Amino acid sequence: MKTFFDRIKTGLQKSKSSLQEKINFILPGKTSLDDEVLEELEEALIATDIGYEIADEIIEELKKRTKRRDDITNEEVREIIQTSVLKRFLESNREINLAHKPAVILVVGVNGSGKTTTIGKLAKKFTEEGKKVLIAAGDTFRAAAIEQLAVWVDKCDAEIVRHQEGADPSAVIFDALSAAKARNSDIVLVDTAGRLHSKVNLMEELKKIHRVIQKAIPTAPHETLLVLDGTVGQNALQQAKTFNQAVKVTGIVITKLDGTAKGGVIVHIENEMRIPVKFIGVGESVEDLNPFDPQTYSEAII
Repeated sequence: MKTFFDRIKTGLQKSKSSLQEKINFILPGKTSLDDEVLEELEEALIATDIGYEIADEIIEELKKRTKRRDDITNEEVREIIQTSVLKRFLESNREINLAHKPAVILVVGVNGSGKTTTIGKLAKKFTEEGKKVLIAAGDTFRAAAIEQLAVWVDKCDAEIVRHQEGADPSAVIFDALSAAKARNSDIVLVDTAGRLHSKVNLMEELKKIHRVIQKAIPTAPHETLLVLDGTVGQNALQQAKTFNQAVKVTGIVITKLDGTAKGGVIVHIENEMRIPVKFIGVGESVEDLNPFDPQTYSEAII
């Protein structure tokens, strides 16, 4: 059976291979780091979508720590890069806030980000931990989203509150929260329509949903998770900024990291937004949605 580290390493294989191939090409035979080598290393880092500013800072740190030395090893270069990447993550709690009952988790993101699948995987994870889970099928604009959630409900013995396609999402969510209180549910996972972050009217609808949740349960939502597609690169950062303005995001889930060579986007987003990445998706199975651990990530990708 694969360990947690093995699953992360395998999922990030494209990012790891891409960066390591470049480093292996640049460093062989080098015992000192001249300007040309440093420039190539910076380009290799930028290619992972780690961001120009962070890449520049890492290279500056490499310069300082290897200045005037002619005995640099490849392993030492990797260690410096890894340490520099690691310290850009927040030292914060990455656990989902389940202190309330029901704990209301609002999940937002654009179409195609893997939002609905993430909700299904979280439902499976929580029910396996013995939690009573209810899903609010708030993406009423897509019949496929409602059906997809219904399949997950059958898989993991959760419950679902759904209305007909085209119904008012806020009404679905209000009914779901009322049902959760009546049924003594532990967790409510709230799906929302996959909206383009650039569409003002859709973001206003999301704000309305947020108000409805607070009307039903004043302390809620207890988590607002933003699901981002790791393959879209810098656009993910813009999505994060816009969603955070509309509804205060408390945690980020980055999916599809097994399908991209640009896994450095995690560093860029958390460093820029100062919002913790709580889960990463590195595959299709339930086990491939993993709690995010910066130490494991930095070891796996570097």
